[in-house]
Amino acid sequence: MVFGQDIDLKQLVQMNCSFGPQEIEKINRAISTKFSNFRIFRDAVNDLEFHEEEQSPAGMVRLGVCLYLLGKYNRCLAVLQHGDGGALAHFYMAKSHYALKEYDEAEKSYRRAKTAGYSADACALGIVEVKRTSGHVQEALDMLNDLSGSVQQTAEYLYQRGITALASGSTSDEVGNWFSRAVDANPLHPGALFGLALESDRRGNDDDALELYKRAASQFPSHVGTLINLGLMYEDRNENDLAVQCYERVLEVYPENEYARLYLKDAQASSMSLEDVTPRNPVGQLLKTPVGDFELSARARNCLQSMGIQTLGDLCSFTEAELLGSKNFGETSLIEVKNMLKSRNLSLGQNSTKAPQPQQEPDLMVDPETMNRPISSLGLSVRARKCMNRNDITTLGDLIRKTADELLACKNFGVTSLTEVREKLTEMGLHLHGE
Repeated sequence: MVFGQDIDLKQLVQMNCSFGPQEIEKINRAISTKFSNFRIFRDAVNDLEFHEEEQSPAGMVRLGVCLYLLGKYNRCLAVLQHGDGGALAHFYMAKSHYALKEYDEAEKSYRRAKTAGYSADACALGIVEVKRTSGHVQEALDMLNDLSGSVQQTAEYLYQRGITALASGSTSDEVGNWFSRAVDANPLHPGALFGLALESDRRGNDDDALELYKRAASQFPSHVGTLINLGLMYEDRNENDLAVQCYERVLEVYPENEYARLYLKDAQASSMSLEDVTPRNPVGQLLKTPVGDFELSARARNCLQSMGIQTLGDLCSFTEAELLGSKNFGETSLIEVKNMLKSRNLSLGQNSTKAPQPQQEPDLMVDPETMNRPISSLGLSVRARKCMNRNDITTLGDLIRKTADELLACKNFGVTSLTEVREKLTEMGLHLHGE
């Protein structure tokens, strides 16, 4: 079967024949190797769902599994309830319950799948994942130790070994070894790829991390962390259209995901047309452009006018703190103005003529041990952490010497990240310079 042809993948989804792990693997392989095949698959599933009432119990299982691959976990469960009650149905009900964080139900469904004849090893590894994620790490480890034979050479077993070792506090080298072996066994194992990508990301190996995230994101349903981190890496490379696709894929399954929603807005703003900023229009001329020529909300436009800000040059002479200090100018207006400037390769404060204030040392009451603690001790998000790395902020002392404006000037570091940093510092009784 050639998966580049539309009819083949569509037939695999819709034809009335046996449907099991081998057919599911073929679908996965098809949509992971060519994204256009994903669209074919999605359309075929939508067509199958449209004729749901005509489906036999076995057909409902086929539809339910395909809905799982699309990340539609609640719909998957609803459809599989009307399936044939067989092993495959129970197994994918378990996977859907797990994705929805319904761990007790997931474990029950895995046990039912095993009783109905599904692979005992696959069900055991599913329960291992449930145990570990729900906080029963030692039980998960004990179950892994009880497994023997050929299962120990499978990618899923090696991955569960690695992720359980991570939860047990093992070294990154040991965990990475398990993940590497899992990828050797299956070059497209999404969990192991994500684990290796995350470690490469933390070590600053951006090129390796990018390739690993891309391979992990080619699998369906994709890990949310994979798509978010891949989107951030695309933004770092100014490939904002690709970042938008990542965030949209998250929101398609989890529409309430706050981070994906915020990052999507950032990436969309960065993708705005730059047609009015050409090489023939020097920065000096651009700064003379009236602010009123650009699309801004009435509130933002009125606030700028009340502050005497007529041109982009006037606007760039103000810092974020100064704008926020103006009456009725809030964070929403600030984000709007920053995005408008960013799309034109400008930023707040870049045209300031104010004399720089002498750098002062942070509060002398902060003990040297705290000042020298690594920035990783704050447990920051990927976006905030990458900004720290780019600006050589490696210790808490480095961080609290920075002002809010200095951090906000960092690429991809916005109000959300600033709020996160402030909250983390407050928990430790610290604050940014000047606050």
